Amino acid sequence: MLSFLKNEEKKVEYVELIYDLVFVYIIGRNNSLVGHIIDGFIDPGAYLTYVICTLITIQIWYLTTLFINRYGDNSFTEYIGLFINMYLLYYMADGTRVVWQTHFYRYNLAWALILINILVQYYLKYREACKATPWESANIKFFMHMLLGMIVIIFAGMGGFALTGIPFTPLAMIAGVVATVIGRKRLDLVAVDFPHLTERVMLYIVFTFGEMIIAISGYFDGKFTLNNIYYSTCGFLIVVGLFMSYGFFYDKLLDREMSISGNSYMLIHIFIIFALSSLTVALEFMREPEIALIPKTAYLVGSYVIYYIFMFMLAPFIKGHTGSLRSFKWFGVLLIIFVVLMAATYRMPQLNIAISVIMTFTYWYLEYKYWKETILPMDL
Repeated sequence: MLSFLKNEEKKVEYVELIYDLVFVYIIGRNNSLVGHIIDGFIDPGAYLTYVICTLITIQIWYLTTLFINRYGDNSFTEYIGLFINMYLLYYMADGTRVVWQTHFYRYNLAWALILINILVQYYLKYREACKATPWESANIKFFMHMLLGMIVIIFAGMGGFALTGIPFTPLAMIAGVVATVIGRKRLDLVAVDFPHLTERVMLYIVFTFGEMIIAISGYFDGKFTLNNIYYSTCGFLIVVGLFMSYGFFYDKLLDREMSISGNSYMLIHIFIIFALSSLTVALEFMREPEIALIPKTAYLVGSYVIYYIFMFMLAPFIKGHTGSLRSFKWFGVLLIIFVVLMAATYRMPQLNIAISVIMTFTYWYLEYKYWKETILPMDL
């Protein structure tokens, strides 16, 4: 209560950073799923597994982060809960395989136990809130019901898999997303510490870029040729440009003093993180000759499109935003031009990657131009 009255910003604790580091390992495990190639094309089954596992992983991080942001108090039980989930996440990572059937029960049991752990943490806070902060009870009950529903779906799905061989458990992840969208009124009852939330999200983005940096290290292997130098330079510039564009948004454009529930911000970042993970894989594909030109180009373009569309959706969180998207029309025009150029040059991978570099830094320049013309005058 004293912290609330003093309007103190919640600090990101070192335990949260250690917890997030486990997700770096899981990101790598998830990305490895897409490396299964059949006749030059990505295996559709492996890709679907990749999408599901990636979204489940991000959702676990999302649920944990929101709990810590709203109700975390650095207590002993909270630390124990985080360490238990870190342990269980290793089992989920080990069960992340192309041939997922052999590890189906291990993966889903670990997932269910993680959700049960988060549910217990919410229950402990609910007992306290009923006495000390009753206005938070409805918000906590919503998350408890959502988590309980997801847990029931996972256990029912494991039983259904034993009978039919069909994996129904991913419906739990979908149910969680749907519940979050439908229950926005309940979620808005308790505002988040937005500076803390944005910092946690930014750090997760940084960890995702860390995996991307590791991925492009393959560009520096092999003989010292002009082709290798060209691809390594372009790959490095893409990573730098993407990182700097998000960093510029965080440092210059984002209004970190907002008082909001933060759920929309988190949901948008689920897809931004997914897009960055996909871009990591796409950059690896660009240097693989055994992958056909159409799928590797489509994968790169699709990842870019998802990333920039959801970056565009962060407009309401920009300083001084009035609700009009007219100022951002050039971002949409740039994206359309990029897709057309990439489609027209898909047979020329060297030109493809050059266009990707230009796209990345042009977007960054438009961010800078918007900041200079719109936000900087307000700050002055």
